[in-house]
Amino acid sequence: MSTPVKHALQWLGRLLLVTALTSPFAAVVAAAGATPPPGANAVRIDNFSFSPQTLTVAAGTTVTWVNYDDSPHTVTSDANPHLFNSPAMDTDDKFSHTFTTPGTYKYFCAIHPHMVGVVVVK
Repeated sequence: MSTPVKHALQWLGRLLLVTALTSPFAAVVAAAGATPPPGANAVRIDNFSFSPQTLTVAAGTTVTWVNYDDSPHTVTSDANPHLFNSPAMDTDDKFSHTFTTPGTYKYFCAIHPHMVGVVVVK
């Protein structure tokens, strides 16, 4: 085998090795910095709506709202006085509240009052 071909094959082998070793690492690093999708006790704020619109949880559960919208939103209890009231949340901001007492808790966005949701605590 000629020297230029041998060097090219060695270089290609090293390149493949580096690519194979760094690709899984890059995927792990990217996943670690990503905003996790809402889980069973989370509400997604997107497209000017809460999803799910009704969430049922056990007493003692912490619910987290995540704003995926490009517009700011709040999570504001419908009760008077408010049982919970987030500040205006920008994109990727989160707000959490722990529900300790069984009941039905209605909430809305104070900036966009047509956005409504319910947490049912059993």
